[in-house]
Amino acid sequence: MTKKLTNYNLVGILYFLVATVIWVFKFFNNRYNNYSIFKYVYYHTVAQTNLYDYYPKEYYDSNHYGVLFSLIVAPFSLLPDGAGFLLFTLFNAGVFVWAVHLLPLPNKHKMFILLFSIVEFGNSAHYIQFNAIIAAIIILSFLMIEQKCEAFGTLFIVIGMLVKLYPIVGLTFFLFSKNKIAFILWGFFWLAILICLPMLISSPHFVLQCYADWYTSLHEKNMLNADLTSSQDISVMGSVRHLLRDATVPNWPFLLFGVVAFGLPLLRFGQYKYARFRYQVLASALMLIVLFSTGSEHPTYIIAVAGAMIWIFMQEDPFSRKNIVLLVLLVLITGLGPTDAFPRYIRHAFINKYVMKAWPCIAVWLMITYELLVKNFEHLHMPKVTDQAGTNLTDAKPGVEV
Repeated sequence: MTKKLTNYNLVGILYFLVATVIWVFKFFNNRYNNYSIFKYVYYHTVAQTNLYDYYPKEYYDSNHYGVLFSLIVAPFSLLPDGAGFLLFTLFNAGVFVWAVHLLPLPNKHKMFILLFSIVEFGNSAHYIQFNAIIAAIIILSFLMIEQKCEAFGTLFIVIGMLVKLYPIVGLTFFLFSKNKIAFILWGFFWLAILICLPMLISSPHFVLQCYADWYTSLHEKNMLNADLTSSQDISVMGSVRHLLRDATVPNWPFLLFGVVAFGLPLLRFGQYKYARFRYQVLASALMLIVLFSTGSEHPTYIIAVAGAMIWIFMQEDPFSRKNIVLLVLLVLITGLGPTDAFPRYIRHAFINKYVMKAWPCIAVWLMITYELLVKNFEHLHMPKVTDQAGTNLTDAKPGVEV
């Protein structure tokens, strides 16, 4: 007997449809430069040529991903461009949907997380970015630690940090691990294995040189980002620079604020046993790495918005007046603001000029941080997951309040 597709299933399928439509538009108009950059990370690793040089005959711009990315992109690179690009786009959709699906929330709540994140997924897919998977990697690392599976949790963290650094924030989840020794041992094990793994298709000297070159590349990129004409720096400090029209505003005061504001709630050790507190830290972490990075750009915000949506839809009343306002702002300003949904004049004179895309996320992150600092999570529960008979299926661990 065939099962009827639910709204939750349909929203999941919608991600693959969006990915496919974007692929059709990009591929048949020959607008897939970023995919070419990704593809050649594999070929340049095999040829042992600098991953961070410019290769104008192959693509414009340059690569900023770690050498481990060569193995992730290899299956797609070996296919013809059309097939490889399509599968890469679908892979991004699939991994993100899978990560959200694993959240211990009712399907209705997960459906809304996916639905309200789909504009940002479309932005990321349109620019042919890996950010949806980066968001998924952080979520998956957290979920594995929650399930006392430190082996897989640390695997996701190490893969992510050796590809795009952002998932290094997953090291925070060490604080929530029930087996910290296993976390440390597995972490070092995976780090050793994954640093060496690309040597199988290149050489030890080349791979080690890649990490040195990667650092140089990211440092140079960071210096270029803090510019009022840059399409990046959509961050807290970028917002201030653009509002003041002063590119000399330094990063360090904001980075210090971000670290302190994120770190202080983690001193509330008595709150660790409450699932709502831990999942709110996950939401904060997803937003932190975007809001305090000069490399954040339009398609990076799938990571931050995923965090915002997790926070909203793990609440008992996700459609409160406050949350409805936040959802509208997140979709209209953060998601659609820099796109053709707004007239060109408004985009250039206001939204892009003052980095307004970041503003709703900054507001949400400040709310999350305030709650983490002052709220007692003892009586705040995760929404219950029930089956059709109404049986509570929420995964409650012994000694842990959910």
